[in-house]
Amino acid sequence: MSVPEPVGAHVLIDYVDYSSPIGSDGSLVLEILKKGLIESGVRVVHSHVEEFDGSVSPIGFAAIVLIDESHVTAHCYSERGLLALDVFTCGDHDPDSVADLIHDHLVSKIPGLRMVLRERVDRFRSE
Repeated sequence: MSVPEPVGAHVLIDYVDYSSPIGSDGSLVLEILKKGLIESGVRVVHSHVEEFDGSVSPIGFAAIVLIDESHVTAHCYSERGLLALDVFTCGDHDPDSVADLIHDHLVSKIPGLRMVLRERVDRFRSE
């Protein structure tokens, strides 16, 4: 008996040495996420970013782009130089291709950014 193919996949990426070249960390990364998605042909449904000043949460941001196939998120601890991406699609678009475009834009805009983990996890498995 064959195992059904998963319907979707997550691509998880961790970066170190994050340092924003502009004052507004979250807005820059949110625009990069949206640019990579649009270039991939994925339909963006909604996007939002929350920046944290350290008064309640650690300094950094959380950004999300809802897409018609799922979502793409970025979470950052700015003072520690940590950035994590989550690219999740469950339709016709390959999350690896989307993640590649986003990665290329990130490293071109953020000098010194280094990827330390990239992992693909199949989702919506029926067994």
